[in-house]
Amino acid sequence: MTPLLEVRGLRKEYSSFSLGPVSFSVDAGSIMGFIGRNGAGKTTTLKSILNIVHPTGGEIRYFGMDIRGNERAVKQRVGFAGGAVDYYPRKRIADILAVTGRFYENWDEAALRKYLDAFSIDPAKTPRELSEGMKVKLNLAMALSHRAELLILDEPTSGLDPVSREELLDIFGYLRDQGAAILFSTHITSDLDKCADHITYIRQGQLISSGRLDTFLEEHRRQGTGNDLEEIMVHYEKEDFREKLAD
Repeated sequence: MTPLLEVRGLRKEYSSFSLGPVSFSVDAGSIMGFIGRNGAGKTTTLKSILNIVHPTGGEIRYFGMDIRGNERAVKQRVGFAGGAVDYYPRKRIADILAVTGRFYENWDEAALRKYLDAFSIDPAKTPRELSEGMKVKLNLAMALSHRAELLILDEPTSGLDPVSREELLDIFGYLRDQGAAILFSTHITSDLDKCADHITYIRQGQLISSGRLDTFLEEHRRQGTGNDLEEIMVHYEKEDFREKLAD
């Protein structure tokens, strides 16, 4: 079966930072957690695979199609949320949603109303009247409302209270059961313990591992480098810190 997303040898070069090569794939009906400490390159990777920033090299394919030359068709089938909504702060949410819906062929007003109600979002308000956590929920409601087959989310649980995070993870599980796929970055590793099937881990812009979460954990338990994702990340990052101190 063709993966919904294939990333092969992705690279992005900046003057002070180098990403890649990074390779991984995301299948239908799966949840992949994307982890790494702040500054490791998670957001750069997600923006590169969405062509928000242009990669230096590599191949990115959605649904078997190269995103180059097929970007509009791809983005009709992909939902993206990059944290809190921070545009049109004084516009009514209802007006923002009405404009957004015009860009999607499969915009689903019934689904939108369901998520607005589930997230307790009043469309008569403006984004500036929402808390940071509620802005994240609004962005997610927008991403979920055009029947996306693949969701790409940058720190979706950041800023949410524990109950809201649990509700969001329940939604992820529901979408996976419906055959959708989710790729989301996070530094809250306990969220991945509850919902992820696969893991991709980058450190200082370099790919450390990508594959099944249970296999990743078992390998590191055998090596004695950690019993869970948090312990494993701390192990690697402390190594880097000690090396810098020794230089």
